[in-house]
Amino acid sequence: MLCGWSFLGGFFIGGGAVLLIRGFDGDSMIWVGGIACVSIFLPAIILWIISRGRKDNIFYGLPDALDLMVVCVEAGLGLDQAMRKVAEEMKNSYHIIAEEFSLCNLQLQMGRARNEVLHDLGARTGVDDLKALAAILIQADKFGSSVAQALRVQSDSMRTRRSQLAEEKAAKTAVKLIFPLVLFIFPAIFIVLVGPAAITMINELFPSMNGEL
Repeated sequence: MLCGWSFLGGFFIGGGAVLLIRGFDGDSMIWVGGIACVSIFLPAIILWIISRGRKDNIFYGLPDALDLMVVCVEAGLGLDQAMRKVAEEMKNSYHIIAEEFSLCNLQLQMGRARNEVLHDLGARTGVDDLKALAAILIQADKFGSSVAQALRVQSDSMRTRRSQLAEEKAAKTAVKLIFPLVLFIFPAIFIVLVGPAAITMINELFPSMNGEL
């Protein structure tokens, strides 16, 4: 449905602008078709970029949020108050997590069950770590186990995983640098090192060769 509306929008808006500027001819119709085809994929690409940014923000900020929740729970606050405190303290650093926890607090104040709110939190964001956290909190609330211990274990697990991802990206850096080095840096170094010698050879060797001939 979204692709259909974007196609029609690109066809009428972009195509109409092209026809007004260039006139009605064969090239204009090609431009209209190209704009309409691009408009099919453009909303999906933009939506993917936005969702990817949100997921990355949640993934990198969740260990800090969990540490703050552990401190709040161990200080005597309940899970609801801890989530409210996280939403207040992290609105500047990780505003997406703060927005998600604020929405959870609003739903809890409206009378929804905590299990449903936590389950919707994991499903709404699409982050696997947050889904696992929601499942752990639901299980801890259901069986009456320690919420602080569950949060601490999940926080340590997420920090270990984030460290492993950082090491993996660092290991791939050398391979990714090969193409920029070969395409951009090595030619410049070659010109700087060999250029003066080539100029000297052209100025001295070629005239002598012409004199011998």
